[in-house]
Amino acid sequence: MAQKLVEDLKVQDAFVIPVFGGIHIAESVVVSWIVMGILLALALWLTHGMKVRNPGKRQVAVEAFVTWLEKTIKGMLGPDAGEYAEYLMTVIMFIGLSNIIGLLGMKPPTKDLDVTAALAIMSIVLIEAAGIKRKGVLGWLKSFTQPVGIVTPINILEVFIRPLSLCMRLFGNVLGSYVIMTLIENLIPVGVPLIFSFYFDIFDGMIQAYVFVFLTSLFIAEAAEITPEEPKKKKTRRRKKKAVAVAA
Repeated sequence: MAQKLVEDLKVQDAFVIPVFGGIHIAESVVVSWIVMGILLALALWLTHGMKVRNPGKRQVAVEAFVTWLEKTIKGMLGPDAGEYAEYLMTVIMFIGLSNIIGLLGMKPPTKDLDVTAALAIMSIVLIEAAGIKRKGVLGWLKSFTQPVGIVTPINILEVFIRPLSLCMRLFGNVLGSYVIMTLIENLIPVGVPLIFSFYFDIFDGMIQAYVFVFLTSLFIAEAAEITPEEPKKKKTRRRKKKAVAVAA
């Protein structure tokens, strides 16, 4: 059993492309493509034939779900960063489906550290980009010295700690659930795994997707938060523009 578990935990190659000495494509990459394909197919099917008047039940259900999800994520982002909701909606659906793909007999791609690291890096790039967009490059650099200059090294270190935290939290929880489910399936292969699957595969998988997006939303909201000085600057600029207009 131990040997089988170790083999299951290894990231196997799905196939090798025979160019440049062989490009190894991991099974987690292939399953990620499958997840993206499923989401794309669902999006095309659910949005096909949408109507402005007299919408069908399918359209009403889809619109209600999208509206609810968008409202939830925008609530986490706050009024200053609502523009990033669409990206996070895509991420939560991708991670959620990736975590429960094991129900279809495939290994969750989020069990691979490379996949969770890629998601975390994408998140931290978006977080820092939100800060630069809101504050400008100089304001973003200055934010590392706040509230006092002595904490600058800690603020810089936080840029690297955040993606590591997001990556390891998602990876560790998904891997732990996978190990537990594999042990249960080997010890009691009939009946019991189905019961535990509702928690470890479905409930825990969705919770981890929500936690990842929730933390990313908090970091983006913090980076894009309007400081007390910004409204004053905007008012001063408006007054200057009015003065120029009057003088003209």
